[in-house]
Amino acid sequence: MFEVTRYEANRRVRSTLVLAVGLGLFGLLVIGIFPSVEASGVDFEAYVESLPDAFQESFGGGSFGTIEGFLAAEFYQFVWVLLFGLYMAYTAGGTIAGNVENGRLDLLLATPISRSRVVVEKYLSLLTPIVVLNLLMPLFVYGAVILIGESISFVDLLLVHAFSIPYLLACTSIGLVLSVVLPRGDLAQRGGIAAIFLLFVFDSVTAGTDFEALGAVSPTRYYDTTEILVEQTYDIGGAVILLLAAFLLLAVARALFLRADL
Repeated sequence: MFEVTRYEANRRVRSTLVLAVGLGLFGLLVIGIFPSVEASGVDFEAYVESLPDAFQESFGGGSFGTIEGFLAAEFYQFVWVLLFGLYMAYTAGGTIAGNVENGRLDLLLATPISRSRVVVEKYLSLLTPIVVLNLLMPLFVYGAVILIGESISFVDLLLVHAFSIPYLLACTSIGLVLSVVLPRGDLAQRGGIAAIFLLFVFDSVTAGTDFEALGAVSPTRYYDTTEILVEQTYDIGGAVILLLAAFLLLAVARALFLRADL
């Protein structure tokens, strides 16, 4: 059991470690800028509050004058919420469609393995970057914060990463559905990027408007790094919604693949 998961996960280890190092170095760079931002005396919070609600939503709406707010806006809102979400949707987009396109899936299905198991096990292999990065990045970030002479709650830092897992699973499931529906791997990958980016923007531009309720279709509505780091509030209900959405989309991808003409 889980031979496909182990094989695919092992193939992702190297790229995941490279990504972890890259994000870790970028995190060190961002955090290293904070002392100069703090010493500048500029009231960034007042500036952000003067912006329209859509821009405040994009910036994370936190206080730039604290390390927590700075991290939430400058690192987590864009790197973790947007870029990592895009990466997971992109990676998932190539799992099925890419293998169909290059003929590898035909060879796999020629063995005694069901289509259902292929979809589920390939999806499970995508947990590799999610788990590894969420284990390593809190250490990078916490260490960098200590190095610049600041302090931050390590528990809240861990919770930011823990609550990101349902969000990233939802992004992965969106990419997987596109990988099953679309005929080419590159098309599914670009579709995954477009879907997550448009949902991110849609949630931002509808914030504080009469159409705010429509933003509920976006996964970003249920994962707010500022609430966790700055306000110490935790949206457990949002995490549950994201998990249910991720499993529902996985079930949709499985059902569609069972009926697909390869």
